[in-house]
Amino acid sequence: MTEVLLKELSSNDIDWIVSTGNQREITDGTILIQEGQNTDELHILLDGMLSVIVEQADNSPLARAYAAIDGGDSLGWEIARLSNGEVVGEIPFVSTHVTSSTIRSVGNSLVVSLPVNQLATKLQQDVGFAARFYRAIAIMLSDRLQSIIKRFGRNNIAQGQPLKDVLFVLGELHDSDIDWIMACGFQHQIPDDTVIIQQSGTVDGLYILLNGIMSLSIAFDERNPLARAFAAIEEKEITGREIARVSKGEILGETPFIDGRLPAATVRTLEECLVLFIPRQILAAKLQQDVGFASRFYRVIATLLSSRSQGMLSRMGYGKRVYTRGEPLNRNVQYGDELDFSVLDKMALAGQRFDWIRKRLKVS
Repeated sequence: MTEVLLKELSSNDIDWIVSTGNQREITDGTILIQEGQNTDELHILLDGMLSVIVEQADNSPLARAYAAIDGGDSLGWEIARLSNGEVVGEIPFVSTHVTSSTIRSVGNSLVVSLPVNQLATKLQQDVGFAARFYRAIAIMLSDRLQSIIKRFGRNNIAQGQPLKDVLFVLGELHDSDIDWIMACGFQHQIPDDTVIIQQSGTVDGLYILLNGIMSLSIAFDERNPLARAFAAIEEKEITGREIARVSKGEILGETPFIDGRLPAATVRTLEECLVLFIPRQILAAKLQQDVGFASRFYRVIATLLSSRSQGMLSRMGYGKRVYTRGEPLNRNVQYGDELDFSVLDKMALAGQRFDWIRKRLKVS
């Protein structure tokens, strides 16, 4: 992970970061980012180690169970340790919510901190920088999500909400991007019980699920105590365990377009499904030739990965705050059941676009 930024960013990008950022040493135990609060800086770890911790919400019994099996503290679970080159504080650029985790230094560390406002301006003004930045963030978020799935994946733990993915996509892309997708995509009817993506296999392209239900499953390490525990509870085999079911509006097959990695899960149809399919070579060429499209596409993928990680943690009872009737409302807290009015207009437009696509493709 140390090389992600060096690999993805250009020399000019790195020069800008060095000239704009504030390099500083932080001592052991320093909290860079507090769960539930807004952050005004993005931090790049130059040397040392950071701990990512999510807190248990609402005295959740599920969170206590995970913590007990994993040997952790029921009041907080360390989901990752980040090393040189990692980035934290990216939430303002890939989500409308505040951060769901606390970032604390482990030992003395060296970071460079970029003001969020200055970085936002740079991303708006320099589309090439934006494409490279969001691609790097997507790579890091993908690694973190896969790490969580491997440790704690179980039935429905990564369940998504219908239409959520496609609303993110259609809300961020331009009309010209959607016209291109419609022109270059192919409509396919896929029979029941068909594997469209094989774990660790090649991926033919990007799939937008228009109708039907698909299952995501992953082969777990039999030495994983959590995998053994859930297998015993459900009286099933450890290998090939379902981690999610996805329905209309979900996006599948995005992994290879991040950094060429192989997919972490097998995707199989549970009934006859209708998809809009964009071949890998066509989409890859578009990403290389159209830097504006690339910047929007990689931002969308980073947003999806961030949302999926938060959704998984919330369903395990971590990092989710729910407002209870009768309690005082804390204006500084982002609640899990709170509507963000800043994105409602964009989501409404995205919903209209999705309906338009389905009508144009004559999807019932």
